[in-house]
Amino acid sequence: MTIRMGNAPVSWGIYEFKDIEPKYPYERVLDEIVETGYTGIELGPWGYLPTNPAVLKPILDKKGLQLLSSYVPVKLVDASAHAAGEEHALSVGRLLAACGAKVIVLADDNGTVPELIAQAGRRKGSALSPAQWDVFAAGVNRIAKKVFDELGLKIMFHHHCAGYVETPEETRIFLDRTDSELVGLCLDTGHYQYAGGDALEAVKTYGERVRYLHLKDCDPNIRELCIKEKLNYFQAVQAGVFCELGKGSVDFPAILTHMDSLGYDGWAIVEQDILTDDLDAPRRSARRNRDYLKKLGY
Repeated sequence: MTIRMGNAPVSWGIYEFKDIEPKYPYERVLDEIVETGYTGIELGPWGYLPTNPAVLKPILDKKGLQLLSSYVPVKLVDASAHAAGEEHALSVGRLLAACGAKVIVLADDNGTVPELIAQAGRRKGSALSPAQWDVFAAGVNRIAKKVFDELGLKIMFHHHCAGYVETPEETRIFLDRTDSELVGLCLDTGHYQYAGGDALEAVKTYGERVRYLHLKDCDPNIRELCIKEKLNYFQAVQAGVFCELGKGSVDFPAILTHMDSLGYDGWAIVEQDILTDDLDAPRRSARRNRDYLKKLGY
């Protein structure tokens, strides 16, 4: 089996959101990623890891870690923000390319629109009109072309709760409207389940358009409680809706087997979205998640 396993700073509660401060120095996060059995890493929020490739690459090389990608949130629903989003993606992309990465994980600026935060997991259909989708997709295609032309990096788009591409319907519309040659799907199994979808059906439906994986589980009982109590996105994360792998509703054996059957030979990034005061919890979860995947043969 050729799917390789990485992890990311988000599993240690390191988020792009400005009001959530990191609780760990990056050296500890890197060491714990290695200790728990992973060989690849995502960049995390810009500035958390060193942004000079001459500094970062030797650090990662010494630890045996490969830099794989970076999650880059961009305001896509506003055409006037596309130029700034393009420059941000290029800035991050230059660091990634210099360190040997092949992809950028592009996303909407999730978690910034109050009503989307409040309704995460409960929305149906699409929050955008056809005209708004035109703007959104044009921004993605523009950024994807520029990043590929200048840096040779491919864009993998991350659907995400509390954003404009959350629901299965929004994911479908997004894929229909974007350039399949330039834009792949970063399937986040946990976010897809929390948004009311079935991640296994997603890999069966979208097949080779799924070109990057974020492995995350979703506890159906906590999800049901979050919906019943109308918890917002951050409250749901804090409640533990994204549980450890194998403890929720995501069918990882079937998903990974199906991706193998498609000839997928890329990386899968384990993400344990977490908000906790227990500073050792991320390391313990990362270990258990890795052990679970090893039992599946990965």
